[in-house]
Amino acid sequence: MTEKEKMINGLLYDATDAELTKDRDNAEELAFLFNSLPPSKRAEKDNLMKKIFGKVGKNAFIRSTLYVDYGYNTEVGDNFYANHNLTILDCAKVKFGDNVFIAPNCGFYTAAHPLDAKERNTLLEYAKPIFVGNNVWIGAGVHVMPGVTIGDNTVIGGGSVVTKDIPSDVVAAGNPCRVLRKLSDKDKMFVKQ
Repeated sequence: MTEKEKMINGLLYDATDAELTKDRDNAEELAFLFNSLPPSKRAEKDNLMKKIFGKVGKNAFIRSTLYVDYGYNTEVGDNFYANHNLTILDCAKVKFGDNVFIAPNCGFYTAAHPLDAKERNTLLEYAKPIFVGNNVWIGAGVHVMPGVTIGDNTVIGGGSVVTKDIPSDVVAAGNPCRVLRKLSDKDKMFVKQ
């Protein structure tokens, strides 16, 4: 089994492997090009997003700057919006549903390291996937840790560190992030006529 196969399957792998290093360098190069383009070059930025990510839905929009480890392990749904300084360490799958809004300075981190110092010093690591459902709003400065699933229609409050799964239809916040309450009709500010 290659180091890349180990990585994708959640096993300990050597991140210094030549193939993985080449893949990270390629993703960094593409992200650098994406970040270097002015906002007026939207079509070029859209094309680069399709080269960076494994899947990009309709109407996906990311403001510079974008940082990714591999890119190809990330899937972005329809009507995706990410504000400035999005970081995705996608050693494992990172999947965003449709209508996901991400505020500035957010990170999604699938990479993890052994807790034992001797094991950690071997430079082996592992990764766990992250799944974000449909209609999710992630507030500013949120950090999502390895192995987390965030359910549909959920709001994650700014500054949260999400270390465990968060269910659908809730408001959650804090460090560690926890459910504050269920969403209800009282949360509707505007009703279309």
